[in-house]
Amino acid sequence: MLLAVICAALTFKFSFYSGNVVVGTNGHVFLEERAVPVLSFGKDSAGAGSVLILIVTVILLAGILINIFNFKARQKQLWITIGLFFLSLLNIFLYWWKSGAPSFTEGSYNLGAALSLAIPVFLLFAASNIRKDQKLVKSADRLR
Repeated sequence: MLLAVICAALTFKFSFYSGNVVVGTNGHVFLEERAVPVLSFGKDSAGAGSVLILIVTVILLAGILINIFNFKARQKQLWITIGLFFLSLLNIFLYWWKSGAPSFTEGSYNLGAALSLAIPVFLLFAASNIRKDQKLVKSADRLR
């Protein structure tokens, strides 16, 4: 889960998608899609609509951080991890949906895309290991 927290925090720094957008009849503007909204004006601004991504990313980051310290209640920790997994999938969907919002003439996925895809993978690893730990504790209780 610590690796998932690191990846979620790095999505604030690295952009998910970047590319060129046609502005008017005589020019291109370079835009990046990231979790932190950029203060700019106009319908094709880089920060338009990314407040929802910011909110989901902050909830995901805080949820994972809080869940790390839930180790005494393993069943609760497992269910919260599964819920955070689905929230991270929602986050990836929002990034993907937003990367097509202004019609980019050309663009590419950046390091933030790999970091966003790594979060649900690390959460699945965490859920699997929480479940294994839960089984180990149950078997140790049976032996006593």
